[in-house]
Amino acid sequence: MKMPVYTSLLEKKKLEQKSFAILVDPDKVAVADLHEIIELACETKADYFLVGGSLVVSDNLDACVLQIKQACNIPVILFPGSPSQISRHADALLYLSLISGRNPELLIGQHVISAPAVKKSELEIMSTGYMVIDGGAPTTVSYISNAAPLPADKADIAMCTAMAGEMLGNKLIYLDAGSGAKKAVSEEMIKKVSQNIEVPLIVGGGIRNAEKAYLNCKAGADIIVVGNAIEKEPSLIKEMAAAIHQQYALL
Repeated sequence: MKMPVYTSLLEKKKLEQKSFAILVDPDKVAVADLHEIIELACETKADYFLVGGSLVVSDNLDACVLQIKQACNIPVILFPGSPSQISRHADALLYLSLISGRNPELLIGQHVISAPAVKKSELEIMSTGYMVIDGGAPTTVSYISNAAPLPADKADIAMCTAMAGEMLGNKLIYLDAGSGAKKAVSEEMIKKVSQNIEVPLIVGGGIRNAEKAYLNCKAGADIIVVGNAIEKEPSLIKEMAAAIHQQYALL
């Protein structure tokens, strides 16, 4: 029997096992490329697929989720940019609350609108404190959210924000520098946040090589999300997976 996604995340955190999540944006990944990505994900034992994007202007969301589900047993988690990005074919949903910003629509407003559809979907819902970190370049998520990112050098602010998110009941904390970020989230910030929360910590945005993925894990990230770099060079999946999984292979 397949373990619920959140239970698997907690179990891996308990065992100090780091997870590799491949982010698939339905607007950016061609069918042929997705086939290659799925094959590499299976070969390298990637832990999760995240599917979604800030806009998703195409009708490819369901198609992407179904293609992954039909080809492998890797859990598919929705990473929505809006309430309309729901696919009942996925396994779970990151129900994002933008706790780093002060836009009430993304703290609770859109959740009120989406709640009936989300409930009806019967997806596993994982409430997530979403924190956008300044990655050195304007990103789609910052523009769409109409909220300033947290300063990259203010680890204390990130720590306190994450602590507040956890105490408000979020099951996950997600630090994201955004797609196409020039700078990834710093190890200092990751360490400070991870040492002060107990829920699993997701880190993504601007991770372009295996060394950075490794260092983020070492700093305390539980799940590493890579998307943009893999879209450009799918072969990076092997290096990323090896670096992330090496964290517990040596224990």
